[in-house]
Amino acid sequence: MDFFDKMVGYFWGEESFPVLIMVLCIAVLLFHFRRDERQSLVNTLGFFFACQLGLLLSGFIYALELTRAAATLHEAFIIGAGIAVIRLWGQLVFRILVPVFRFSPPRITEDIFVIIAYIAWGMIRLRYAGLELGSILATSAMITAVVAFAMQDTLGNILGGLALQLDNSVGVGDWIKVDDVAGKVVDIRWRSTLVETRNWETVVIPNSQLMKNKFTVLGRRTDQPVQWRRWIWFTIALEVTPAKVINTVESALLQADIGNVAKDPLPNCVLMEMDKEGNARYALRYWLTDLAVDDPTDSVVRWHIFTALQRAEIKLAVPEQNIRLTKQNEQYEEGVQQREINLRTRMLRRVELFTQMADNELESLAKRLRYTPFAKGVVISKQGSVAHWLYVIINGEAEVYLELPNGKQRTLRTLEKGSFFGEMGLMTGEPRSASVVAKTDVECYRLDKEVFEDILKARPSIAEEITSVLVTRRAELESAMQNLDATAKHKDLFLQHNEILATIKRFFSL
Repeated sequence: MDFFDKMVGYFWGEESFPVLIMVLCIAVLLFHFRRDERQSLVNTLGFFFACQLGLLLSGFIYALELTRAAATLHEAFIIGAGIAVIRLWGQLVFRILVPVFRFSPPRITEDIFVIIAYIAWGMIRLRYAGLELGSILATSAMITAVVAFAMQDTLGNILGGLALQLDNSVGVGDWIKVDDVAGKVVDIRWRSTLVETRNWETVVIPNSQLMKNKFTVLGRRTDQPVQWRRWIWFTIALEVTPAKVINTVESALLQADIGNVAKDPLPNCVLMEMDKEGNARYALRYWLTDLAVDDPTDSVVRWHIFTALQRAEIKLAVPEQNIRLTKQNEQYEEGVQQREINLRTRMLRRVELFTQMADNELESLAKRLRYTPFAKGVVISKQGSVAHWLYVIINGEAEVYLELPNGKQRTLRTLEKGSFFGEMGLMTGEPRSASVVAKTDVECYRLDKEVFEDILKARPSIAEEITSVLVTRRAELESAMQNLDATAKHKDLFLQHNEILATIKRFFSL
């Protein structure tokens, strides 16, 4: 019994139980709040309890009266247990308590304080063991110099990490570019900086490399939000005036609501160079607000540029060394054109506005329709604007909405393939009564007043036939705008019919 008492008495001191309870409480907090770091916590606890077993072993050796060996082991395992406790406290303070005050210091700060605490704890235990720290420091100067020379790269990384933090050159969350590596800084450690790329790679960059070489912090400017200027290049023949190209592209981008494209500064198009082949090289510059989606946003912006140029009938310049594998003659081209006209005629026949028209009249319209694509998010038709043409959707979806006096928007309906809009602007010249925005990428045919005017003058009775369709469409819109009851709506139909028909005749000079 005396042997057991000696062993336990040497191993288990007055401070042992409070320390054990403290360690378990910290472990519970870390285990609950830092779920993603549980493996590290388990390793630290394993080291702590291994040290406790070592202390129990030192007590056993002490009971065997091997006092010197017991004292050495006891002191070593006390230092080890203290290191585990310091690590747990470092995690508790820097990963749970400090973030409560909405302050998240980089990991290197925690590492530095924990290392200083390790050194202080080791010094205290050595002093407690009876060693003179002054003599140790004096006799170890040469050893320190040799170690410092051998570890100059490591020390350079540590000092580099400190310098990066002190001068705020780069911080966690910044996007940086180092040589051919571009990514987001996710951690700055005592030896290295971790950068996550868009390819789901984590690049470990030594801190000394960041201090010695040039690197770029993307999208950061003093007192400005994080946004990065991107360049979209395209080439147009000089036959088209630069003013027309620039106005077309800028207008399309300003009207569209594209995700991750900044509103301030606004996108702008500039003429960059002209070559001897007669081409002009342009760049559309916009500011990206989410640097993680650079290529997807570039793709969307390119599509907006392409559709805007197509609507304006501006073609991109292409190399002249094209090889045509199909022998194209007049008969072949006529066949292709006729198939396209037949397709357009069948599509027009399904449009309610043109159901009363003859085949030859529909074919005449089909020949003169303009293909007009719109990228997702573009406002195709603006409420209150004046436009003397009609759109027929051949692919995609568009949304019709009202802009209310209080600044809000009220969605009326969704237009799908085969739907048409803008008929009142085409037939009467009235301003647009609602706005239409491309819900997806939308392809349309555009029918202009000049085209329809030839058909009306050839057969004026068409005006009478389509007026009923216009009356019905207007009544539906007014019902949505004013919440008219069914009685009031039918009561006005006759008056509206005569009024619209008179407007059509006046507008087309029939």
